[in-house]
Amino acid sequence: MMKTDENFFNKVYEVVRQIPKGRVTTYGAIAKSIGSPQASRMVGWAMNNSHSVKPWVPAHRVVNRNGILTGKHHFGGSTIMQNLLESEGIKVENDKILDFKEIFWNPKVDL
Repeated sequence: MMKTDENFFNKVYEVVRQIPKGRVTTYGAIAKSIGSPQASRMVGWAMNNSHSVKPWVPAHRVVNRNGILTGKHHFGGSTIMQNLLESEGIKVENDKILDFKEIFWNPKVDL
């Protein structure tokens, strides 16, 4: 991984670590909050890379712009991401967050 990627990934992880329990945000909202509005996909790569990062990164709280659990296959099992979200009181049905607008956390506003 190049140094710029590391810096980008670390910025992403800092934001993700601040998502409150029981809330979710999106790849795009994170990208905008760190000043890289076109980098949603790269935020996804950072999330994919986050599972071995210390301190822990709650990647399960990051979903796509429609509230869909697009990253679920990176959790080592097809229901792990959903189980983690549900353990925080978030309702998920057919891989989609219910009440998405109500529990959406916007780092640009909330940080």
